Amino acid sequence: MRRGAYTLALYAAAPLVWLWMARRARRAGGRWGIFSAARFGRPDPAEPAPFARPPVWVHAVSLGETRAAQPLVQALLERGLPVLLTHTTATGRAEGARLFPAAIAAGQLRQTWLPYDFPPAVRGFLERYAPRCGLLIEREVWPNLLARARQQGVHMALVSARFSASSLRQAGWLGEALRGALAGLDAVLAQTPEDARRLEQAGARRVQVTGNLKFDLALPAGQVQAGKAWRQALGRPVVAVASTREGEDALFAQAMRVRAGGGRPVLYVLIPRHPQRFDDAAAQLRDAGLSCLRRSQAAARADALPPVDGAVDVVLGDTLGEMAFYYAAADVAIVAGSFVPLGGQNLIEACAAGVPVVVGPHTFNFKQAAEDAIAAGAVLRAPDAPAALDAALALLDDDERRLAIGQAARAWAATHAGATERTLRALDDWL
Repeated sequence: MRRGAYTLALYAAAPLVWLWMARRARRAGGRWGIFSAARFGRPDPAEPAPFARPPVWVHAVSLGETRAAQPLVQALLERGLPVLLTHTTATGRAEGARLFPAAIAAGQLRQTWLPYDFPPAVRGFLERYAPRCGLLIEREVWPNLLARARQQGVHMALVSARFSASSLRQAGWLGEALRGALAGLDAVLAQTPEDARRLEQAGARRVQVTGNLKFDLALPAGQVQAGKAWRQALGRPVVAVASTREGEDALFAQAMRVRAGGGRPVLYVLIPRHPQRFDDAAAQLRDAGLSCLRRSQAAARADALPPVDGAVDVVLGDTLGEMAFYYAAADVAIVAGSFVPLGGQNLIEACAAGVPVVVGPHTFNFKQAAEDAIAAGAVLRAPDAPAALDAALALLDDDERRLAIGQAARAWAATHAGATERTLRALDDWL
């Protein structure tokens, strides 16, 4: 498909995309600005005056990418550079506001929506902000946006880039439009050699491996301290089931029900990946006959979780931005998204917290990281949700092995740090 045909298809599909976004916004909450001026590349009347200097533009589409971008954005801010941070989802934008409040208040960082990939919208966006360069986090490649950036002389890089085998297969329908977009990038900084190879197969040039920015995430000290204090006050072992995706809440609820009681005082913490599924997850736990306490019933502070008595089977982590708290409180963490064929979720944060990690069979979005962590003795793999809970319970009964895996996890995460510094060196001429 050539870029012209891609653009016509995009215009034709736009109403369906807007309908999907509206439905997701109703379920997830937050302000999505689906028909806002920014989404169409037009200035918002309420927007502050332009930056005094051309900003570094960082695009982090949603929650996960915004968290991944944190160390890079922080390093740019520490260099005194102005930063324009764009998002596509409300959760990503909310996370950016939570991570960088001081820079936003000082006017050094500004957030806005990424425009739709319509030629007039991307032209208006790039002309208004005139960024010194654009850094797209992980895999955000938009043909019209990149074509206009080339015309305007804006250097563009795909940073902490990942490209799975399934992404390579799925990219086929975009054909020339995608190959041209990837070829037009001035730099592609891949997470792993495998990602680099697949990106080159898809058309990217100027590819180098700089690593995964997620290894450089610093866990919030306040959350870590509060999580450990809460675990100590509980007096019960804690198994965190983190970042569950569609279909997994029911699997784990049933597995927890089967394993409830039996003299084990285990407290499970179930943390759905997306806020629109919090209520559904609570219903799944109730339907399984489990006693559930919602995290949101507490005040909005990590140290304010209400006391959990022995009658509570599960705490539902129905808040955002507190993953470090949950991992610090856990004796074992099961990182989900990998027990249905969705590719898995970020296991690096749990390893950095020094907690033993169990993943499922489907980790193709983190293929290299998962395989390396398993080889390092930092992560265990289970074939399904019941087996994952059994593995976690077995670790609770073996203090020596549990502590050894937790130490291996922390060491493995520390060994792979440094992607931010390598990324900055690769982009130094632009900055």
